[in-house]
Amino acid sequence: MDLLEITEKHQMQREKAADLLREIADSLTKHNGLDLMQNGKKLHIRVPDQVSVEFEVEIESDESSIEIEINW
Repeated sequence: MDLLEITEKHQMQREKAADLLREIADSLTKHNGLDLMQNGKKLHIRVPDQVSVEFEVEIESDESSIEIEINW
């Protein structure tokens, strides 16, 4: 059973998606984790030095996707 699960899906410009990925990368590098706002409260998620990363690309005729998953 999950203690907490947050799922969000947004439409945005490609450049905004790139900004979001840079923000996540900077937070992992500088703060050893991620800070999220949920229901008006700040949530800090600590991320250890060693993680498992899965990168998946799907290319189809009508839609393509890139999925990046980080686990620890």
